[in-house]
Amino acid sequence: MSLAAELSGHIPYLRRYARSVMGSQSSGDNYVAALLEAVVSDPTPLKQAEDLRSGLYRMFVKLWSSIDINLRDQSDSDVSEQGARNLHAISPLPRQAFLLTSVEGFSREEAAYVLDVDTPALDALIEQAGQDIAQQVATNVLIIEDEPLIAMDIQAMVEELGHSVMGIARTHTEATEMVSREEPGIVLADIQLADGSSGLDAVNEILQKMTVPVIFITAFPERLLTGERPEPAFLVTKPFEPSSVSALISQALFFREEVKDAA
Repeated sequence: MSLAAELSGHIPYLRRYARSVMGSQSSGDNYVAALLEAVVSDPTPLKQAEDLRSGLYRMFVKLWSSIDINLRDQSDSDVSEQGARNLHAISPLPRQAFLLTSVEGFSREEAAYVLDVDTPALDALIEQAGQDIAQQVATNVLIIEDEPLIAMDIQAMVEELGHSVMGIARTHTEATEMVSREEPGIVLADIQLADGSSGLDAVNEILQKMTVPVIFITAFPERLLTGERPEPAFLVTKPFEPSSVSALISQALFFREEVKDAA
């Protein structure tokens, strides 16, 4: 298969990434066009890359860092004003780290390769992106968790990102009572609760009354990943890495804002 044929399947996704980095499709496409010209001129970097997709994005990042092609076309209407403002409030490198892992689906190791940094540096960039996003979409968080130490850890993470914890519920009843008094911006929920009740049932009851992003943090992921019903978009398995939870909180809130903007 020719290099052009191999690249063709990646270009639509690279255009999406370029649009998100630049803030407009026209500016992003200018960079993608420049990248393809560079590949035609010298395909060696791509041929030497272990993975074609990672190599392509790595070349794009290097090109984006070295030249200035119409950085922002304010007349471009394909990105919502609020969505672009939220995304561009994130510094360039943290923004790219966030997009690579949260939107483009690269692993931490692959994203670190694309940005030419080590994984600890990538984690720091993602954490910074989370803090930047939180400044734009800070919200109230409901934690449904019956283990006090885990609840305290989650609360500390949430507050470090700049959000407020509206309450920590240990049972189904406590969770629904809290929501009846105040609407959360996001819910972080365990499945197995203190009195034997189900966090999943509590979440389903909450979602009947309002639309809110939910992150499940559970030692029993198999109870959710059954394939028999719509599965959660955001799921963390205990024991968890704090950085993973922080990144998911930012991701869930960021995409909630993008959906609201589109609507």
